[in-house]
Amino acid sequence: MFLENYIRDIQGFPKEGILFKDITPLLIDPKGTQECLKTLVSTLKNLNIDKVIGVESRGFFFGTLIAQELNVGFVPVRKPKKLPYETIFATYDIEYGTDTLEIHIDAIKKGDRILIHDDVLATGGTIKAVCELVERLGGEVMQCNFIMELSFLNGREKIKDKPIFAAITY
Repeated sequence: MFLENYIRDIQGFPKEGILFKDITPLLIDPKGTQECLKTLVSTLKNLNIDKVIGVESRGFFFGTLIAQELNVGFVPVRKPKKLPYETIFATYDIEYGTDTLEIHIDAIKKGDRILIHDDVLATGGTIKAVCELVERLGGEVMQCNFIMELSFLNGREKIKDKPIFAAITY
């Protein structure tokens, strides 16, 4: 089963000139979801992960499944003012300005071995910010994990010191 068959291209979304990679067909199909999950956890056997971080919002879908599969905790990283407890934040550059992500201050303990999951590695700004949050809380990023990587955007360069896995590379 090829995971690429479950990724739908949407031209001009969210704006003209963008070719959006839609994972909705993957989420709808239980066999596709199971195959994707199997692929995403295939490289994690010897990493002794303590917690999985899912990045808002599409990183939540498989992030929670991966955490369940590994029998570890799940930590959401969200946009500002979406988490109810005390947080720390990281700000990063986006195409037309900056954006910010937050994590609870007690979500990661010193020495925790962390897997970060998101749906796509594009320009790398988001994932770099999440790595910074993990490290500020004393965690160790064991791997950055993605359904797909858009290699032509060179996001890997921003986190080149971290192990990276993508199930699909475009």
